[in-house]
Amino acid sequence: MNDVPERGCGREGADTGPRDARARPEIAPGTGREPAERRSVTIVLPCYNEAANVDELHERLGRVVDGLPGYEFLLLFIDNASTDDTVARLRSIAATDARVSVIVNARNFGHIRSPYHALMEAPGECVVMMCTDLQDPPELVPDFLRAWEAGAAMVVGQKKSSAESRGLWLARSAFYRIARSIADVDLLEHVTGFGLYDRRAIEIMRSYEDPYPYVRGMIVDIGLPFTVIPYDQPLRLRGLTKNNFFTLYDMAMLGFTSHSRLPLRLATMAGFALATLSLAVALAFLALKLTFWDVFPAGYAPAVIGVFFLGSLQIFLIGVLGEYVGAVLTQVRRRPWVVEGDRFGRPIDGPGRHSRHAPETGKP
Repeated sequence: MNDVPERGCGREGADTGPRDARARPEIAPGTGREPAERRSVTIVLPCYNEAANVDELHERLGRVVDGLPGYEFLLLFIDNASTDDTVARLRSIAATDARVSVIVNARNFGHIRSPYHALMEAPGECVVMMCTDLQDPPELVPDFLRAWEAGAAMVVGQKKSSAESRGLWLARSAFYRIARSIADVDLLEHVTGFGLYDRRAIEIMRSYEDPYPYVRGMIVDIGLPFTVIPYDQPLRLRGLTKNNFFTLYDMAMLGFTSHSRLPLRLATMAGFALATLSLAVALAFLALKLTFWDVFPAGYAPAVIGVFFLGSLQIFLIGVLGEYVGAVLTQVRRRPWVVEGDRFGRPIDGPGRHSRHAPETGKP
């Protein structure tokens, strides 16, 4: 398996702080040794139109968890109102595996709210989250648990490479560098939320009461010790990616507005600087016209260029302001993360069943 480098507060190799005082048994996959008390772990699996992948994912996860006898696992799928036969496949899986529980949303609530709802609903001493497109390797779960047993409150899977297109990888890298440079916290690069979260970390996330959370920013914002485990992201083999320009733009803007006020301040400073420049240009034109009254035409070109430039800048700055206003509007509405349409499989008796954001709307 991969080596497990530690990172505290986003700095490679930094100490992750004092270890958890609770006695934790060492895991020994494949040895048959089982600690006196099995520890409960939930694996959250968000999906949308992944009928081609859920069976293989369940099979691979089954092999992984069967090799970890010291833990009791719950596999919690949350379906975001798929339009293919994903739900039918999940019903079949739940009928044959008592470890499987399924939440089906009443409608598609987006790529942020749906996984977070499942994370808050998940029981267990720790929760592992991964996508169902098989680009998050299930075989990393033992590494996550080993780092958790060593004292990390969160364990983050970080892509060190990806089989996706080179251009998309470079675009993501540029975004992460910009976001990290202007953020109030030391954001991690090339992370998607794939990882493990201790119960304490989850309860802190719940206390944020954020209806549209940026989980990858919460990881460093919380401040608890965490470990980063690098992995190579494979290419999606079946099905279509659910990411497009709008979902990527939404995630990028959420990252900017959640952890930085620098764009607002830059807008203010840019407005002041351009107002000063405009005044200087106007005074220069006035001086030239007074000095060379007969030979210096004021002309329409500078006026037209100035109007269009300043107009475009104003629209851009209004857009920046609008992103923050939209983020504030999302917060004050305090809507639930999702509305559930159904639940089946193993009953969920987790701490999130009675939270403000998880109303009892699904079927028992």
